[in-house]
Amino acid sequence: MNLRQWSRDLGLGVRFAFAGGREGWVRAGLTAVGVGLGVALLLLAAALPGVIVERHSREQARSDYTFMAEEPARADNTLLVAQTDTTFRSKSVRGRLLEPEGPRAPLPPGVDAFPAKGEMVVSPALKRLLTSDGGKLLRERVPYRIVGTITEPGLVGSQELAYFAGATGLHTDDPGVNRLTRFGTPNPEPEKADPVLVLLSVVMITVLLMPVAVFIAAAVRFGGERRDRRLAALRLVGADGGMTRRVAAGEAMAGALLGLVLGTVFFLFGRQVAGSLEVLEISIWPSYLNPSPALAALVAVAVPAAAVLVTLLALRGVVIEPLGVVRAAKPARRRLWWRLLLPLAGLAMLYPMMGQGNSEGNFNQYLVVGGVLLLLVGVTALLPWLVERVVARLGSGGIAWQLAVRRLQLSSGTAARMVNGIAVAVAGAIALQMLFAGVDDQYTKPSKEDLSRAQIQVSVPKGTPLADTARRFEDTKGVRRVIALSEGYLSDAPSTTADDATHGTEVAVGDCAALREVAKLPSCKDGDIFLADGTSYSTDGPLLNKPGKKLYIEDADTVVTWKVPAGIPQVTAVEDPSGGLRGGFLMTPGAMPRDFAGVVSGQVYLSIDRSVPDADEYALNTAAAVDPLASPMMWSGTETSPRYESIRTGLSVGAICVLALIGASLLVSQLEQLRERRKLLSSLVAFGTRRRTLSMSVLWQTAIPIGLGLVLASVVGVTLGAVLLRMTDQPVGVNWQVVLSMTGIGAVVVLLVTLLSLPPLIRLMRPDGLRTE
Repeated sequence: MNLRQWSRDLGLGVRFAFAGGREGWVRAGLTAVGVGLGVALLLLAAALPGVIVERHSREQARSDYTFMAEEPARADNTLLVAQTDTTFRSKSVRGRLLEPEGPRAPLPPGVDAFPAKGEMVVSPALKRLLTSDGGKLLRERVPYRIVGTITEPGLVGSQELAYFAGATGLHTDDPGVNRLTRFGTPNPEPEKADPVLVLLSVVMITVLLMPVAVFIAAAVRFGGERRDRRLAALRLVGADGGMTRRVAAGEAMAGALLGLVLGTVFFLFGRQVAGSLEVLEISIWPSYLNPSPALAALVAVAVPAAAVLVTLLALRGVVIEPLGVVRAAKPARRRLWWRLLLPLAGLAMLYPMMGQGNSEGNFNQYLVVGGVLLLLVGVTALLPWLVERVVARLGSGGIAWQLAVRRLQLSSGTAARMVNGIAVAVAGAIALQMLFAGVDDQYTKPSKEDLSRAQIQVSVPKGTPLADTARRFEDTKGVRRVIALSEGYLSDAPSTTADDATHGTEVAVGDCAALREVAKLPSCKDGDIFLADGTSYSTDGPLLNKPGKKLYIEDADTVVTWKVPAGIPQVTAVEDPSGGLRGGFLMTPGAMPRDFAGVVSGQVYLSIDRSVPDADEYALNTAAAVDPLASPMMWSGTETSPRYESIRTGLSVGAICVLALIGASLLVSQLEQLRERRKLLSSLVAFGTRRRTLSMSVLWQTAIPIGLGLVLASVVGVTLGAVLLRMTDQPVGVNWQVVLSMTGIGAVVVLLVTLLSLPPLIRLMRPDGLRTE
């Protein structure tokens, strides 16, 4: 067999695919749509590494952080930048105040000119929000006049909420204020890879892409029964068995090539749509979605090659003779032994990494990918055998049931092919969710904050009267309780003469109610001073509690002296709302020296009444009105590793894309099956079969293999999840709620697809469907 004959036969198959009239074009079109959906998702996957790199590059390019040792002196090329980030209805808003200190001050990326004081430039998404009715509360917090728009280089995503506002009077000793000579920082030293997180990433990518490959393999076999009848006609005019198989492979390749074109169109369309979408606060620019040329070329070569290979493998067990196809007779029973080898081989590849966890180095990524792939491919191999065995034993029932069962008994392979993708997706999802649940405790910790006492913490800059601030918060709608404390640091020598022998401790100022939140007080009245027992960060308090001892508190420009009075009682510290233990001096307002007001900063803890709509927004608006540099922090019950959170977010976004592909591909597959049975359905209607009966039979034909597929997916998914948990040295536990939810999602997708296929089914159930030419 030479290459010339192969190319001639494949080319003949390509011609047949498009020369079969309306029937041929419909068949090729359905194949192309199915393949195209898969190709679009493969191109998206090929573009994802570039998206991650580009987002990180944009974030680095606009970075405005400096360390104290690196902060430059004031010059004509310096810029003061203050961070004023906030949140609005759980969405992050990036805010910066800019004060150029000279004509050569650096402009942030995406900004053409510095806004004047009281003006700002905003992202397109923030502009839309501020000018909408829903942005009224945010406009009160960001009251600057809009004079321009931040362009794409200054934003990491098209839907990001961000602004740059002009300011004056900023100081580098204010919280969140930095002096810059340029934006952007050198790439930091890469973090040491976490083996478990690398494993999560590798398994996630494998699990998300595997259903795509399964759907493409199924799509190239659309129209199999009609194709086999055409191949029998080829045998009648003299073609041998090998030639007919190559012609069939050429037809499949034609559909795959057309699918590549459609997939590219789908991808380019989706690329533009992606620029207007936001999923889990993640948005991108269309320019980010540029697949790697090498990966795009791999997709372009692999898809047609896979179409040829799948077709040749599918026809290997089919005898095509001049007078028909042997497949029409009772097929040989499928063998089980070789189907079990695939998942067993996958388990064998994963077994050497059992118990490795986080302490034994990185997992072998090739073994991980190979093992997971073989286990998931095992689903596609076992499902046809399972469907064949089960439907062969199904008994009698109603007419709809009998029609469905008989159809499944005659073509169980076709039914299994249709649900292979959903079964693989569900199996992978169950395994991933088990793995995430197992390692979650390593990367998600309970926060130290006491949410029963406060839910928002506001840092108030130095010089802001704390008593007035507390009253403003008390008058704010939705604020139930306010705890206000001023903070500073006392030492027995000013910083200019400090040495290793210098001692220091904290000082906190608040009314008696606030001080009782940080220490056990025997009694308290305004004018009292206490000394809290030392903590790990403040152990020098008893050393400094000597009557008449001179202590110093200072900021960048001011040094204030205070003499320790006699008779300060020692009290026991308790955890404050933020979960910390305070040591040092505790003062009531009447005992605080007047000069302290300008050198202590404030911390305000707010308890919010969640029954009040937008209570958080009212509190944040008050914080911004008190001082634009006030830093509110929304407390959460848990603290999650950023890298782990990003992987989990990636899984959610990827799962949404794969589910969309599953639904669309199943719908195309269902429509192709209905088209194949058009004359059969029309014949049954012509003989008086009720449309309701036929509709129920189609539903049963879908429900039975889907039910079997989900059962098999649950078994394989739980097995794979248990193996992955043992690999990470975590105890094996099955969260049945996760298993049921994943299978439920798969069942819902299939149910929706079935409902969407009913209208075309009703149109096909007409006697005129028997008409032919």
